Amino acid sequence: MHTLDELKAIYDLPLTDLVFRAADVHRQHHDSQDIQRCALLSIKTGGCPEDCGYCSQSARFQTGVPATPLMTVAEVRERAEQARELGATRFCMGAAWRGAKDGPQFDQVLEMVRSVRELGMEACVTLGMVTDEQARRLKEAGLTAYNHNLDTSRRHYGNVITTRSYDDRLETLRAVQRAGISACCGGILGINETEEDRLMLLAELSALEPAPESIPINCLTPIAGTPLEKAPPVDSIQLVRLIATTRIAFPRARVRLSAGRDRMSRELQVLCFLAGANSIFFGEKLLTAPNPAATDDAELFRAMGLPVFSEHTV
Repeated sequence: MHTLDELKAIYDLPLTDLVFRAADVHRQHHDSQDIQRCALLSIKTGGCPEDCGYCSQSARFQTGVPATPLMTVAEVRERAEQARELGATRFCMGAAWRGAKDGPQFDQVLEMVRSVRELGMEACVTLGMVTDEQARRLKEAGLTAYNHNLDTSRRHYGNVITTRSYDDRLETLRAVQRAGISACCGGILGINETEEDRLMLLAELSALEPAPESIPINCLTPIAGTPLEKAPPVDSIQLVRLIATTRIAFPRARVRLSAGRDRMSRELQVLCFLAGANSIFFGEKLLTAPNPAATDDAELFRAMGLPVFSEHTV
């Protein structure tokens, strides 16, 4: 567990020293050339009753994202097969629900998890809040990880979301972990938080037992119609500092450079990889947000001297 003061001391190091230290920690625990490619699919889009101020899928905001029904198992399997062909080793499925409800739809999600696992891929879902029993059933279906982000610090959280408490989120994470499923949990930068809020989030993550095996670092994609549509972009150096601090604080975790890559230069992405990020999501969309084209990612990997699987889109 890391205190806020400990994290600040790391974060405030001279940038070159911070990145060097993070790169060293990274190489002690990971293959530096292993940048995991993940695919993320919205299996049920829009119509969510929550009021998360950054989200295009909230029914409370006029964002132009229509509510759609849950996809079929066959449709999801086809997309997973395509992602595997393009080099993905992890397939993530998101449903715009406040919480998973028992019944035919939850049973359908369980079948989706089994189907993805049959393809030899890691399977991750994000379904909102889940109970201990639901988490147990997801584990039995073979789920690798459950994504449930804390988003930001406890003190800033209420400025962004009011329909679900911070402790609600923590209880879902605990239910997942009690079931023996790995927690995928991170945050969003650029939602009017301070640098200290970001470090307070890392302190919260370090208090989880065990620590998350996967930490997505998202940069806000401002969506017209949401309360945060005019939020300023994240400072590039602050992003690199947070990636490096996360790598040092969580040496064994996958630090995932997630939403917002479409607004980052190639050079900034490479610096994030140097600072310890070792996963990206590819495909034309991250749920509903834009993502770099597959050809751009292929060229980026080619420039870094890493294997390029395919330049087609998922």
